Amino acid sequence: MPDAQVSIRAGEDRDVPTILRLFDEAVAWLVERGQTGQWGDRPFSERPQNVEHAEQWAAGGGLRVAELEGTPLGFVVLGEAYPWVSPAREPELYLQALVTSRAHAGADIGGALVRRAFQEAREREIGLVRVDCWAGAPRLVRWYEEQGFTRTETFTVGFGAKGDWTGQVFERRI
Repeated sequence: MPDAQVSIRAGEDRDVPTILRLFDEAVAWLVERGQTGQWGDRPFSERPQNVEHAEQWAAGGGLRVAELEGTPLGFVVLGEAYPWVSPAREPELYLQALVTSRAHAGADIGGALVRRAFQEAREREIGLVRVDCWAGAPRLVRWYEEQGFTRTETFTVGFGAKGDWTGQVFERRI
């Protein structure tokens, strides 16, 4: 457990640079390890559609930002499932994105954000929380299982000349 307390606040428009910085840091970390299958091999912020996503997340009401000693080090976006994921048969809270600073790995920032999602689901009386990740990252898949999620379905999204991306969906009952 970290010495400093992770605090989580609602995100807002001013957090767009934080979203882009954390994604760029994560992509660089993955590229260093030869894992370009998750988000590619160039900075997240260089793609206009990704900047648009960050702006939508910041304005959409579902962004939660984790801070350690006042510095934003992670975020989660709570909302609806993506269209390529089978619809839930009941109300759900879907983690659309979850990214934390690799420089602070081990500080339980991601875990704190997941627990916040569980807390919000309980407060809203929603009994199902789901999330997906790249299926080609066994360590990430295992991390979600360690957070209490169970694997459900997989899906594949085609990216034309870039190839296909296979995702793993998880769920947790609250």
